[in-house]
Amino acid sequence: MYKWALEGYKKATDPDHRLILYTINNLGLLYANQGKLADAEKMYQQALEGHEKTCCPDHTSTLDTVNNLGLLYAEQGKLADAEKMFHRALEGKEKAWGADHRSTFITVNNLGALYAYQGKLIDAEKMYQRALEGYEKTCGPNHTSTLDTVNNLGNLYANQGKLADAEKMFQRALEGYEKALGSDNIIFYIPALNNAYDYGMLFEDTGRLRDAKLMYTRAISGYKLVFGTNNRQYQAAQERLKNLETSEDSLSTSPTAASRLNRHVTDILPVPGSAASTTSKRLKLLRKLKLR
Repeated sequence: MYKWALEGYKKATDPDHRLILYTINNLGLLYANQGKLADAEKMYQQALEGHEKTCCPDHTSTLDTVNNLGLLYAEQGKLADAEKMFHRALEGKEKAWGADHRSTFITVNNLGALYAYQGKLIDAEKMYQRALEGYEKTCGPNHTSTLDTVNNLGNLYANQGKLADAEKMFQRALEGYEKALGSDNIIFYIPALNNAYDYGMLFEDTGRLRDAKLMYTRAISGYKLVFGTNNRQYQAAQERLKNLETSEDSLSTSPTAASRLNRHVTDILPVPGSAASTTSKRLKLLRKLKLR
């Protein structure tokens, strides 16, 4: 459909017309969602060059494409390039919209997720706190954007070994999602499913295995409805639940604080040369990033 629209626009108007550039950007989004990352990058680069030519480097359309390029680079593992794009998007959005605009907070959140993945936990916390305070002010404490950042903070605290603080964040996000979305819709909202999965890992880490199984089951049910059974997130949750059920007796003792911390640090900093580990960790990063 996008290709058809693009061909029609090209015949009817200038190749750098705004409608053509929007369609090219959306085609990039489609390719990215399909896993066609090289094709997505070509579309984003073409859209970016067009926006810079017809608008300006700090135009909102340009900055949306810059942010999307940052997401793509993160998915490709080009973290330095991703950071450059996010910084450019942030500086441009602060100039165009102001420091307290919702779109600005999206990029602030993305920088926080990237810093967390890189192990820059102090910088990540600063970004998440800024995004959280901004969302609370502009959207309210129970808006889904606010709650998404609350859950990201929970993951960060877990990675720092601050499990009590992490639990507060996960519980706040869980209650907020239930209130904001209702029982009929929450099972289709991916960040809420991620919250259940993350909360399950925390329960597992602290030896509360019954609660962990409930959270994993909740996440699995939602992932299956949204993605089907061939999805990586669904399969990861299934594997955790299976391992928990088969080794419950040996896991009945809560891990030590040191072992929990080591496990969370490993979640952020994969073992060099481990392709499977790198893919798994990158998936965690992508779950925390937001478009535009």
